[in-house]
Amino acid sequence: MALHLPWAFIFGILGNVVSFLVSLAPLPTFYQIYKKKTSEGFQSIPYVVSLFSAMLWIYYALLKKDAMLLITINTFCVFIQTFYIVTYFYYGPKKEKVVTVKLILLFNVFGFGVVFLSTFFLKNPKIRLCVLGYICMAFALSVFVAPLGIVRKVIKTKSVEYMPFSLSLFLSLGAVMWFFYGLMLKDMNIAVPNVLGFIFGVLQMILYAIYKNYPKKMVEDPKLQLPKHIVDVVKPGTTVQVSSEVNVVAPNNPNDNDNNNNGGVVGAENIKGNSTDASNNV
Repeated sequence: MALHLPWAFIFGILGNVVSFLVSLAPLPTFYQIYKKKTSEGFQSIPYVVSLFSAMLWIYYALLKKDAMLLITINTFCVFIQTFYIVTYFYYGPKKEKVVTVKLILLFNVFGFGVVFLSTFFLKNPKIRLCVLGYICMAFALSVFVAPLGIVRKVIKTKSVEYMPFSLSLFLSLGAVMWFFYGLMLKDMNIAVPNVLGFIFGVLQMILYAIYKNYPKKMVEDPKLQLPKHIVDVVKPGTTVQVSSEVNVVAPNNPNDNDNNNNGGVVGAENIKGNSTDASNNV
């Protein structure tokens, strides 16, 4: 345990507290699933991957022998992620249940099994810990890169709806705490991934500050495409549909000025009538 290193212990405790709060962040989502009695529309892969990550770090900490604070938080993560997965599975449609089982078999059974069998029986304990450390670090880096999809979506839509500021803040704080915890223990396998985590956390907060005041854009549903002759005029709390149909009367005789004038009058009357209907709808 890191009790002989006061600063490592302090940063480890702080890291536990922040990571504990981050682990509870999905609870509102699962309360919503409980109320609706369905997990349709949500995905189970974040919880399966988080469970796999927690299993790896517990295994690493047990071999390292002086990282008890890694064991405490990741043990809690195993329980809370298992709860999330069980809840998701219980309320999930049949198709999503099949996908969840496949993900569990891929990551938590096959993936962890391969890592365990390829490292546990290595004769040299230092090599075993080193190899496992590189595996944990590589996986942690890949997990920290995952938010790039959200960052891209924020830049594209100019909306921070799917990137809460509080979550980005706590992820950044957690990365700082675990970086210094690894630094105090002189364990780069713990410290290095959290450098990337901190960078992405700060990037998310910067994007939040830039785009938080942008007006929300209406998401277009391809199934609800309007006909080409309908124009949507969107105002605060008001949607007006204005018809752009204009009757164009082509003269039979180019020299027939009277017919041209009559056709122009008819077209103008049609436009006027449509505009009047639109103004009445407003």
